[in-house]
Amino acid sequence: ASDVYKRQVLGLVGESGSGKSMTCRSIMRVVPAPGEVVEGQIFYRGEDILNWPASRMTQFRGKEVSMILQEPMTALNPVLSIGEQIVETIVQHEDLSRSEAREWAIDLLRLVGIPSPERRIKEYPHQFSGGMRQRAMIAIALACRPQVLLADEPTTALDVTIQDQIIRLIADLQRELEMSVIWVTHDLGVVAQICDRVAVMYAGRIMELATVIELFENSRHPYTHGLMESIPTGVSRKGQLIPIPGQPPNLLNLAPGCPFRPRCRHAVDECLVADVTLRPASVGHFSACIRFEEIWN
Repeated sequence: ASDVYKRQVLGLVGESGSGKSMTCRSIMRVVPAPGEVVEGQIFYRGEDILNWPASRMTQFRGKEVSMILQEPMTALNPVLSIGEQIVETIVQHEDLSRSEAREWAIDLLRLVGIPSPERRIKEYPHQFSGGMRQRAMIAIALACRPQVLLADEPTTALDVTIQDQIIRLIADLQRELEMSVIWVTHDLGVVAQICDRVAVMYAGRIMELATVIELFENSRHPYTHGLMESIPTGVSRKGQLIPIPGQPPNLLNLAPGCPFRPRCRHAVDECLVADVTLRPASVGHFSACIRFEEIWN
C-alpha cells in the first residue's frame, strides 16, 4: 500500500505489465471487463471508495480525481469538438450554464498553452497535433480543479521536445493548483525530474517505496537496481547495459513467494515462500525484499 500526500507527486514506475495503469484504473473504478477489483481497499479522505455507489463515483471522477490517459487520439471522442468535450465535463460537475462553461473551457485551453483558444475550441481532435491533443486532454482533466491527478504515461506517444513541454506544464500546474499527482512512467529520468516519492511496481505489487533522492542514492531492492542498470547513460562507449534477465511473470498464474525471484541474482530458497510485504529500510523507505539488509548492509 502507498499514500499519496497533498501537493506532492508520487511516481509509479516499473516495466510494462507491472500493473501501473490498472492501479490507476482501480482508483477510478474503471477497470475494463472482464477485470474487476476483487479485494483490497482504496481510501480517499478516510472513506473506502470501493464501497461507494455508482452515483457517488460519477461525482468523484473528474471533480475530485481526474486521469490523463496514455494515448489522447483514442481517449478523445473523434466526433465531438474539443470544446464540447471540455464543456460537458464542466457542466457535469459545476453549476454553470453552457456559455459560462465555454468561457471556462477557453481559459483552460489558454492555461495549457494552446494558442488562439477562441478559435481552436471549435476544432476536432484530428485537427490537433499529438502535443496539442495531449494538452487538450490535460485541460479536460483539470476542468474542475481536481484534488488528485492520475497521469498515466502522458508523454509516451510524443517526441522528446514535446515530452519535455508536457512534463514542465503538468509540474507547473501541479504547483499552481496545489494538486496531488500520481505519475505513471517507466522513465526514471522523468521520475528524478518531477517526483517527490516513488513506488516501484512489479507483478502488481509495490516492491520499494522511498523518496526520490533515497531511491536513487540508496535503493534497497534488486528489481530497482535492475531498472537503474538498464538505463542507457551515453557516457561511455565501453559501458554496457545490464538487462534484467527473463520476462515479467504471468499474473494469471503467479507462483507463491517473491514474484521477482526467477529473475533475481540475489534469490535464495527462502524467496520461494517469502511474504512480499513492504518492510522498513530506513525512515520513509520501504522494501519488499527479505534480503535487503544482508545484501546492502
